[in-house]
Amino acid sequence: MSQTVDRALSILPLLAEGPADLGQVADRLGVHKSTALRLLRTLHEHGLVYRQSDQRYRLGARLFALAQEAVENLDIREIAHPHLVRLNEQCGHTVHLAVYEEKEVLYIDKVESRYPVRMYSRIGKPVAITVAAVAKLLLGDLPEPERRALADKLDYPMYTARSIPNAPAFLKELATVREQGWATDLGGHEESINCVGAPIRGTDGRVVAAMSVSAPNVVVTADELLTLLPLVRRTADAISREYSGKPTAREAAPAAPKE
Repeated sequence: MSQTVDRALSILPLLAEGPADLGQVADRLGVHKSTALRLLRTLHEHGLVYRQSDQRYRLGARLFALAQEAVENLDIREIAHPHLVRLNEQCGHTVHLAVYEEKEVLYIDKVESRYPVRMYSRIGKPVAITVAAVAKLLLGDLPEPERRALADKLDYPMYTARSIPNAPAFLKELATVREQGWATDLGGHEESINCVGAPIRGTDGRVVAAMSVSAPNVVVTADELLTLLPLVRRTADAISREYSGKPTAREAAPAAPKE
């Protein structure tokens, strides 16, 4: 039974590459066509794959519906959304929420800016993992061996002259982010877009999500955007407090004595 489930699930990433016929599916799975057909029929009955008029199979609409439902039902998204909306109302800029899953950092919520200039980011879309502020926050919280192993495997595209060029530079940036508790992307992915982000922590203090505020240079400069950092961090702390049910480390720390 477990082998059957494994084979059936292996069909989905194959069809994510594009439509495939019965022979292609059978070859990829290493099974007879009759076995592949049984699996495809079962997936078709559940709406996870669809047989086209040319007899090729593609991913079914039900799969996308399930994916959207899963995103919408993530607890952190439900808790964070009102806070993101309130932050957007206060600053007017685009606000994102992201999580780290299966070696990718994905946007799971977005509140659009008030001005006409729009960002191309989409819910469910992976971020540019080596430069995005939310990615730095999520990856910076990983245990050091995992951070190093991941950094060594990543590619480092030079989106702009400010992009992080290699693993040593990336690890240095993650160490800085981990120590200071916030992150930026100042033209690292797009020359004209700046971003500042803060972590959202769970009951154990680990980073479970990250949020950010982004804006183009034509609206505010990088320095002007950085003035919003205290507001961004307060919003992240409020989400952390509601999600974990306890004060954040920053909030729980005793106030410094007055001179």
